Amino acid sequence: MPTYDYRCDANGQVVEVRHSMSERLTTWAELCKLAGLEPGSTSPDAPVERLITGGQVVRRTSLGDRAVPPCASGPCCGGGSCGFE
Repeated sequence: MPTYDYRCDANGQVVEVRHSMSERLTTWAELCKLAGLEPGSTSPDAPVERLITGGQVVRRTSLGDRAVPPCASGPCCGGGSCGFE
């Protein structure tokens, strides 16, 4: 399941949750329930908006050997598109 970031304008918090692509969260209460958070003093009806993100990022610490694999095309390219010409 993909992860999504939601922002609540009422309290300024950004929360990351996992849910199906077809599911839409619209309130702080829905977001808190899915994330396992207490709503605190924020109104449960406060609107939330899904943020546009660049997708999931693989972190170096999630790799088994904790080492970044070498670039297949030699020294790292400056354009960030290693292996593509």
